[in-house]
Amino acid sequence: MKRVVAWTAEDVSDWLSKEGMPEYIDALHQTNGSALLRLTEADFQTVPLSLVSSDGGQQLLEKVETLRIETHIEAHKNGHANGHAGGLPNGTSKPLRNGTLGMKDLTEMVHIRIPMTEATRPSFPAEWGKTGIAFIYAVVCFVTTTVVISVVHERVPPKEHTPPLPDKFFDMFDRISWAFSICEINGMLLVGLWLIQWLLLKHRSIIGRRFFFIVGTLYLYRCITMYITTLPVPGMHFKCSPKLLGNWEAQMRRVMKMIAGGGLSITGSHTMCGDYLYSGHTVMLTLTYLFIKEYSPKRFWWYHWFCWTLSAVGIFCILLAHDHYTVDVVVAYFITTRLFWWYHTMANQQSLKETSQSNPFSRVWWYRLFQYFEENVNGTVPRNYQLPPSWRTLQWSRSVKYSRLDNQ
Repeated sequence: MKRVVAWTAEDVSDWLSKEGMPEYIDALHQTNGSALLRLTEADFQTVPLSLVSSDGGQQLLEKVETLRIETHIEAHKNGHANGHAGGLPNGTSKPLRNGTLGMKDLTEMVHIRIPMTEATRPSFPAEWGKTGIAFIYAVVCFVTTTVVISVVHERVPPKEHTPPLPDKFFDMFDRISWAFSICEINGMLLVGLWLIQWLLLKHRSIIGRRFFFIVGTLYLYRCITMYITTLPVPGMHFKCSPKLLGNWEAQMRRVMKMIAGGGLSITGSHTMCGDYLYSGHTVMLTLTYLFIKEYSPKRFWWYHWFCWTLSAVGIFCILLAHDHYTVDVVVAYFITTRLFWWYHTMANQQSLKETSQSNPFSRVWWYRLFQYFEENVNGTVPRNYQLPPSWRTLQWSRSVKYSRLDNQ
């Protein structure tokens, strides 16, 4: 690694990202290494740094002070190596003519070895075991949601006795029966695109456990909302399965059928009613787009707009089919986007990974699990791509050509 004073503005930006302070990149985009070492508290009281920092720049100044100490040690070490000692140890009165100390003095100098273990530790370790735990968490939450849907279905009031609630969107747009199929097709396209993109990501283990944790938590919240408040069907067109009235064996068969069909109406697996507040389809349409945009290059704007269109049209078709109340979609969108933004804000800021009185995020119930997943991730995960190991091995094996040796 080259000396800090020789850093370019790009090196400074890379250092800020690695140290978990990407919010300063735009404000310091023209700052080189020498200017970085000259930063003081006064700089954070003026624009543009005063608009970025919420702690008066204390976190960044502490990092800069560490760089100053390292630079001083490096300069002092180079001074001895070049024959220009900054001081004479053990009371030596003067150096020799060539500017170096005698052998006796050199043997009495104290050498302090600086450990380099932190520098060699990767900033983004894979930790597939944690990804597996996040996957199990998501599966458990999805299965729990399906069981809760079966329970709620048993207490949905008949539409003949309790008509659908008034909805402003339903008053403005007549129902289109095939619209919900468009919604589910768009959802499957987005999930497929995200799966392909995830397989090509270099840090797929970190990003994968983030996706599994967020989607699992969203479905866990959905279990709570649909269970505590059971809404009547949104339209008279609904044909709900007969109630089983305590037949648990039949309910489990229905749950397994719904899980096998992915909870989609287009597969014929979702014939139960009551899972309205909030919309699971909106969750997947919104969350897959957010992950696609977050972990793909910014120059792929056309790809982002295509995925946004799929998501927006899918959500609109949910309402156009009158299969969810408008409030179901609004609540689902709000909870999904906020959980995604909160999690990534916490993951990208090293100070938010520490439990303290000044960190309100540390009071949320899933914070300990968040710390476990993100404790070894230092900085913002880069959008780097590479072929999966199995694909690279296959590609290498195909590139090797064999020739037959004639022993005659």
